[in-house]
Amino acid sequence: MASHVNPTVRRRRLGQELRRLRELKGMTAEEVADRLLVSQSKISRLENGRRSISQRDVRDLCGVYEVEDHRIVDSLMQMAKDSRQQGWWHAFGDIPYSVYIGLETDAASLRVYEPQVMPGLLQTRAYAEAVITGALPEASQTDIEKRVQVRLRRQERIASEENPLRLWAVLDESTVRRMVGGRQIMRDQLDHLIELSQLPHVTVQIMPHTMGAHPGVTGQYTILEFPDAADSSVVYLEGVTSDLYLEKANDVQSYSVMYEHLRAQALNVEQTRQFITDVAKSYTL
Repeated sequence: MASHVNPTVRRRRLGQELRRLRELKGMTAEEVADRLLVSQSKISRLENGRRSISQRDVRDLCGVYEVEDHRIVDSLMQMAKDSRQQGWWHAFGDIPYSVYIGLETDAASLRVYEPQVMPGLLQTRAYAEAVITGALPEASQTDIEKRVQVRLRRQERIASEENPLRLWAVLDESTVRRMVGGRQIMRDQLDHLIELSQLPHVTVQIMPHTMGAHPGVTGQYTILEFPDAADSSVVYLEGVTSDLYLEKANDVQSYSVMYEHLRAQALNVEQTRQFITDVAKSYTL
């Protein structure tokens, strides 16, 4: 696969363009499905980028929408072709959160709130292995190692000099208090966290327990933003058996406002580093 092609993002952009063409035509998804003798759910999945789009699908939809400009059709057909290629993560086999990885790979910035454990992008190898083992007690060692390798590959965006990922993480105090893997692993993890927090494109804040109830008590979430203005922001909510992606402007705005409250209520950057340093001392053998 060409390094610049991200199939997840291509599907998403193509779906957005097909939705725009349908709305310009004044048709509902149900009307389009009736014309093509397919299910309405298929049209919805094509438009939200959760399903691969074939060139035949694009051709049929352009016919329904009476798109006469061949340049537009050719562009959409190429996007459909690109969307069926494989991203780097496919080399690791079946990854349950591959849609998220595709979005994260192309994102310019992430705003993360994590109430339980360290975000994957900030984990050491030993911590990642311990937390995955604990979270998936029935997983084989092979599957655990595969997930660890994927996590480490994702972290390359943090270390990238050419295109670093802008990461802002608000972490509940529980993430540094919960002992994962033992004292030495925790000490190394917290030292690693402090080191990463000193990078110019990484910001870490701790939400102390003393703050009490706050907008993050409902759970973990991530807001992804992209460099291309055509790609709207996405709110990602991780689930046990399935994940949720929110793309409506009102939903993204609501979570963005919540995040601003979290940032305002959490310890500032310097206070956070001192807090983590103090907790790290408690793990000294």
